Amino acid sequence: MTAMSLIIIYLSVVNIIGFGIMGIDKFKAKKGLWRIPESTLFIIAIIGGSAGSILGMYTFRHKTRHWYFVYGMPAILIIQLLIVFLLSKAPLQFVFL
Repeated sequence: MTAMSLIIIYLSVVNIIGFGIMGIDKFKAKKGLWRIPESTLFIIAIIGGSAGSILGMYTFRHKTRHWYFVYGMPAILIIQLLIVFLLSKAPLQFVFL
């Protein structure tokens, strides 16, 4: 299995988790149950699940009234895309000392 395959699998899984926890938290909010902390929702986005989290936010209409989610989640995605773009333009060089 190549490194690119592992990265694609990782990003797929973490985005499915991001989507899913938005739905679970919305369900819990409706039922008045214990909620998933907002920090957990952001951590999932930061570790690569931002696209799934955004999709879940709008699919389940969850956290769309909180400005820090409405602007924060897309900001995380933009930063991640910028990092990927910059890394793709500058090949990694390993220096052995």
